[in-house]
Amino acid sequence: MPTPVEPLVTIRNLTVRYGNFVALNNFSCDIPEGCTGLLGPNGAGKTTLLKTLLGFVKPASGTAVALGLDIARENKEIRQKIGLMPEQDCHIPGLSAVGYVAYAGSLAGMPPAQALRRAHEVLEYCGLGEARYRNVETYSTGMKQRIKLAQAMIHGPRLLLLDEPTNGLDPSGREDMLTLIRDVSRAKGVNVLVCSHLLPDIERVCDQVVVVTKGTLRSAGSVKDLKKISGDAYDIELKADSAPFMEVLLGRGHSVQTLSYSTYRLSLHHPEENLYALVCGIASQVGAQVRGFRPAQRSLEDAFLEAIDTDPTVAQNILAGGRA
Repeated sequence: MPTPVEPLVTIRNLTVRYGNFVALNNFSCDIPEGCTGLLGPNGAGKTTLLKTLLGFVKPASGTAVALGLDIARENKEIRQKIGLMPEQDCHIPGLSAVGYVAYAGSLAGMPPAQALRRAHEVLEYCGLGEARYRNVETYSTGMKQRIKLAQAMIHGPRLLLLDEPTNGLDPSGREDMLTLIRDVSRAKGVNVLVCSHLLPDIERVCDQVVVVTKGTLRSAGSVKDLKKISGDAYDIELKADSAPFMEVLLGRGHSVQTLSYSTYRLSLHHPEENLYALVCGIASQVGAQVRGFRPAQRSLEDAFLEAIDTDPTVAQNILAGGRA
């Protein structure tokens, strides 16, 4: 029997207040190894959670252990093992990119020579090798996002905290950043926690999702599990639209929904039936050609909206331009 893997971060009954405002309310969750997305509407408490894990904000009650270290007693040691890519720009005008990133390494406790050598390496990895000697204030938005990632990575952290890493990027820049984050997580084996309001970004790079709203945990689990639809539902794709195919299924008492041209969602009336035999048999009967079928899934956005349990119109507005 395999040994259970300990979570990277364990949070129990964490409460954080700013005066009378409760930012996190009795919050508990585990953050596993891999790439995890932190989702929530504006003011949900996402950034507060990051700051609390790093020791920048002191909780009113509760506990949290990050990388085996207690946030209340060992926050300095935690910051040496975690890299933060903040949402706001944190550049120092007048410094070259390599000087800036090397300075970040020195702040993390690296010897100057090692920090400089490592700065060259991470800037090359982040696609800034040719611009490493330019001053950071001359960088474009996309380059500034990349240098923030570089300074977060310089000291070889076990966990990266990325706060809105694609903020302000055009479609091409966003795709490049997501590819880079995915490579950091998958190829480099660095654990990543991505805080973002952009669901497609989370779905693109993350394996796990934590949904928080109004300072409380609303849902947590793998992206695959959150997208599952309860019951025996399957998506069937035909080569072409087929009304006879639909009629036979409906005639047998099954629930069928048209998703798009030639794609249907089938909910079995008799779950014990063999789906493959049922679909292929009906297709053969009516002369239709099956191109594919798979267990039905909802979008991550649908799962998110269900988790936060708010008015759909308000939620869509949040998703379109919210910040946390």
